[in-house]
Amino acid sequence: MRLGRFKWRKYLINLTVIPALIAALATQAHAIECKDGYQRVRGDQLATPYCQDAYLAEVASTYGMKASAAKIRDNPNFKREVCRFIGHDIRVQSNCQQELPSGRSGRF
Repeated sequence: MRLGRFKWRKYLINLTVIPALIAALATQAHAIECKDGYQRVRGDQLATPYCQDAYLAEVASTYGMKASAAKIRDNPNFKREVCRFIGHDIRVQSNCQQELPSGRSGRF
């Protein structure tokens, strides 16, 4: 049984596209879900550094600061800067506790 030139192309495209789609869907299913700085792990809410940094960026944006979770994770000095600016907010005090000097919680 011989396949024509165009049928082979269609067959090869299907062989490359379908596994790529399956991989993309599998990756999305295992994405980390954060809510208010907590990650759902087996039904429990855990405070993970990944979600805490995402929440810090979210709260910083409410103050008008342009901060992304990736930048906060990748640059400890930027995280300190964000914490100095909004560390007084009760939503992020526990996240900024290590970044702020002892005895102070945010701007003074």
